[in-house]
Amino acid sequence: MRQRPVLIITSLLAVLLVACGGVLVADASTPKKIPDGVTIGGVDVGGLTKSAAEVKARTELTNRLSKPIRVVHSDQEWNLTARQAKIQVDIKDAVEQAARLGEDGNAFSRVYDRVTGKRVTKDFSPTSTYNRHAITRLLNRVEKDLHRDPTSASVALSGGELKVTEGRVGLKLKRAKVAQLVRTALLDPSANHQVSAYTDKIKPTETTAAVKKKYGTVLVANRSTFKLTLYKGLKVAKTYGISVGAAGHDTPAGQYTIANKAENPSWHVPNSAWAGSLAGTVVPPGPSNPIKARWLGIYDGVGIHGTSDDASIGTNASHGCLRMHVPDVIDLFPRVPVGTPIYIL
Repeated sequence: MRQRPVLIITSLLAVLLVACGGVLVADASTPKKIPDGVTIGGVDVGGLTKSAAEVKARTELTNRLSKPIRVVHSDQEWNLTARQAKIQVDIKDAVEQAARLGEDGNAFSRVYDRVTGKRVTKDFSPTSTYNRHAITRLLNRVEKDLHRDPTSASVALSGGELKVTEGRVGLKLKRAKVAQLVRTALLDPSANHQVSAYTDKIKPTETTAAVKKKYGTVLVANRSTFKLTLYKGLKVAKTYGISVGAAGHDTPAGQYTIANKAENPSWHVPNSAWAGSLAGTVVPPGPSNPIKARWLGIYDGVGIHGTSDDASIGTNASHGCLRMHVPDVIDLFPRVPVGTPIYIL
């Protein structure tokens, strides 16, 4: 009776030894493979032997890295080829690391992992090298084509009209950021090979909006056409007929500002010979005052005012002032604040 337990234990040990031997034989006879889920530079090498993984990774990575790096901005594009960048990839160390995962543990754990289909999520990056000067040359090309100095908005007279030069925003390449993206694309085969040429916008000293605000109201007096043009927001709002200085009493040309304004003003007569006995006096509002209805002072006694001599409009008839029909000067007066620029041509 005592022999029976011994026989059972002996039998169990024999079975266990056979099973262990089978596991060892299975492990020894099965080529070591990289666990499922392992990648090299984004290339799936799970379930492959070391040699097969090296072939697959080298082929796919070479194909991926052979694609040019494309730097794009709007409809512009600049390329950097693998040949120009002199890219070289060393995958041996990455393959060695991946292969070691298939050799970790003992025979029992390896057989168990194969039977249960255990996955290992891990990526090994190959070692890549490139020519740094190639990136510098690429960025130089991009910068040369993209860089744009800002243009300030301006206002000038041309052909008797007020012309506006629109302001333009400048562009400056974000060189460090783009360089980093290009380096990543060169070193990481799984990275996007299309890189945006990011830029900073450079505001001009004077924007179009600022100039429009600055020149919200502008007057242009054209002595040759006898026209006074009112601009609002740098666009023609209204045009009036005027009379300008007669020979010897020329209306002064240049850029001035409306210095003062008055309704039904008194006339401060210039101390000039042409004024006769009125020179240096002040004529109050009334029928004898030639300055009718409104006054917009410009410079040294010269200004814009109404006149009762409607026939003089469109001629050289004044002593230097800009005369207007009374209804016109009344219409103009509230539209023009003190400080408004006036160009006299």
